[in-house]
Amino acid sequence: NASMAAEYFRRAGMLDRLEVITGDSLSALSGSKGGFDIIFNDIDKEYYPLVVDAAYEKLRKGGIFITDNVLWSGRVLTDDASPGTAGVREFTRRLLDHKGFFTSIIPLRDGVSVSVKL
Repeated sequence: NASMAAEYFRRAGMLDRLEVITGDSLSALSGSKGGFDIIFNDIDKEYYPLVVDAAYEKLRKGGIFITDNVLWSGRVLTDDASPGTAGVREFTRRLLDHKGFFTSIIPLRDGVSVSVKL
């Protein structure tokens, strides 16, 4: 997906203005200086809560933090106690309670959260 995205950015004449970083997001975030405009999160769901503060720290003001699967096929509304479901629930709670983000959850496919750093 990263190479496909890079190709679209190349075709738009923007590839020289950005850097696409792939890998484990927690490692990538902790090993970077930050100053990101966009962070896209789609790691193992039980680790989702750990990304909220890390993403906030590395985003520029006005930066966007996007996370996939926040509706988790509806499991977030059930009594499912699996680590993945618990992770998505806790992530969503932390994200919506975070004073530094303005967040919307879009019910597109499996749910996408879009947060802007204030």
